[in-house]
Amino acid sequence: MNFRLKTREVKIGKLLLGNGHPIRIQTMTTTDTMDTQATVEQSIRCIQAGAELLRITAPSKNEAENLQIIKEELHKRGYTTPLVADIHFTPNAAEIAAKIIEKVRVNPGNYVDKKKFEQIDYTDAEYAEEIERIKERFTPLVLICAAYGTAMRIGTNHGSLSDRIMSRYGDTAIGMVESAMEFLRIARNEDYHNIVLSMKSSNPIVMVEAYRLLVKHMQDEFGECYPLHLGVTEAGDGEDGRIKSAIGIGTLLQEGIGDTIRVSLTEDPEFEIPVCKDLVALNVETKELKNEIVFQQAAKGIDTVVANIGKGHVPIVIADFMLAENITHNALQSIGYTYNEETDKWNISDAAADYIYTGNKRIDFALPGTLNVLVDANVWAIIDDKQKYFPLFQGKEFIDAKAKSKILNFVAIDVAQNYDELLAVTKQDKTAVYCIYSNEQNSLNDCRNFAKQTNQPIIISVESHHTTVDEQLIHFSQKAGALFLDNMGNGIWLMNDPSKLKNTQASGRTYLPVQNNHQFLNNTSFSILQATRKRISKTEYISCPSCGRTLFDLQETTAKIRAVTNHLKGLKIAIMGCIVNGPGEMADADFGYVGSGVGKITLYKGKEVVKKNIPSEVAVDELINLLKENDVWIENS
Repeated sequence: MNFRLKTREVKIGKLLLGNGHPIRIQTMTTTDTMDTQATVEQSIRCIQAGAELLRITAPSKNEAENLQIIKEELHKRGYTTPLVADIHFTPNAAEIAAKIIEKVRVNPGNYVDKKKFEQIDYTDAEYAEEIERIKERFTPLVLICAAYGTAMRIGTNHGSLSDRIMSRYGDTAIGMVESAMEFLRIARNEDYHNIVLSMKSSNPIVMVEAYRLLVKHMQDEFGECYPLHLGVTEAGDGEDGRIKSAIGIGTLLQEGIGDTIRVSLTEDPEFEIPVCKDLVALNVETKELKNEIVFQQAAKGIDTVVANIGKGHVPIVIADFMLAENITHNALQSIGYTYNEETDKWNISDAAADYIYTGNKRIDFALPGTLNVLVDANVWAIIDDKQKYFPLFQGKEFIDAKAKSKILNFVAIDVAQNYDELLAVTKQDKTAVYCIYSNEQNSLNDCRNFAKQTNQPIIISVESHHTTVDEQLIHFSQKAGALFLDNMGNGIWLMNDPSKLKNTQASGRTYLPVQNNHQFLNNTSFSILQATRKRISKTEYISCPSCGRTLFDLQETTAKIRAVTNHLKGLKIAIMGCIVNGPGEMADADFGYVGSGVGKITLYKGKEVVKKNIPSEVAVDELINLLKENDVWIENS
């Protein structure tokens, strides 16, 4: 039986959240809140796409007051979707908004505390005084919300923890939890409970850990849990943004955690909604409510090495060519290998697959040295090259097999079936690598249970039967990503039938449908490994979604920066629209590009300002100069 965490019921206008109600989908507008018409029009597009909650930034008193006009105009046009005011540094704006709209979001890291990146040693008495100061400043908002029936989200962000929290707890998940718990305790003391909480981070590993810890702390301290809003903040755009979001949000949804979700993409907000729908659709099975969730502990990792798989090696990537009619030199370009006919040499990219599965086919040309071939066991038995080719056995087929590799044997196991006999045979075999899969709804638990019982390397195998590329992207990321987050898996093998893919994208994005299925699967595999920090193969971008605070064209700028830096493997670059999503939200980025005024950019190294108020027209060039000054720039060949 799959369980869903039982949470308190919260009322947001007429919308009910938590306590077993459907997982609610939401997004945030990107327009200037003072531009009433633009905000209303974009809100309507989001609502029509399926948004059940709509967040609008209110950075000051003026924007908070304008929410009344926006709300009235939406109501005139027949739209009563609850509105949420997004508040950061301005308690007075929150108090105004709480009297107008259905919900306010406050960030404990900057609602009362200020962040100057200072390390201060607090005594217990001094720390208690700071809590009292927060109580004095936050309680008026709590009382207004209680009086007006307004809901509240206490939304902690990993990158904007206050100096006070950082000084005591450090840059940690437990610091995120305590930041929210301080505010929650104040609200509970006023008998106010119409509260949702969130623990957002641009790193899915930190994000998942923080939500799990929050649930445990609420259960231990209060004996109950408040509804949870799930999201990976600053996920970015395109495939990478979707993959990071699906891994973080999808892992928790599979565990029964989460009452509302928002996918933060550096794209128009209506494009976030289909991704949310895909995630919810993967987790719609009716689940019994449970007051307490017991979390899977992250695996300690295995001690075994088989060939180039296992301890001390990055996870391998298997490219699935089972359905390929023929395999040529050019076909391997889609999985990272480019052949030069004149020199008879291969160029190998950072995202080059390690194995290629060909089913019952052999390859009739010399392969690059880093690429090995996986074939069906009966085909392998009659192939002479036992150094380059390795067999795949289907479950118990391995037990009675007469011909086995002395180096490496892949064994496919359906972890939803009984595998005790097979495990007993392979347990002492130093050549066995398991390719585990499950088509059951609760496949995550099946895979976790299997991993507990073996010290052999495991390949996470996922097959998707969804009919759009976007749906498959979400499916692959959720199913495989959750296991890599928990330190399970020594390789990844994604597979599908491209003939069943429709020619449209689920999100309505304008690019063409997948033209090269092998490239899609290979890129997705490496992106999942990158998002879970298991294998770094490219530049990573931490990019916030646009909102009414954004001081430049975020989508256009992100594209420009990607175009000139996407060859800098392993570098993390943050692209932030304003100071709210600035040095704090960049979390663990190496360099940051942050809006500091209209047409002005400030550049950061880590969290240190290095160049201030640069004209946006030259800011990308200045970023490149900064990378060169720090010896991390490489000319793109």
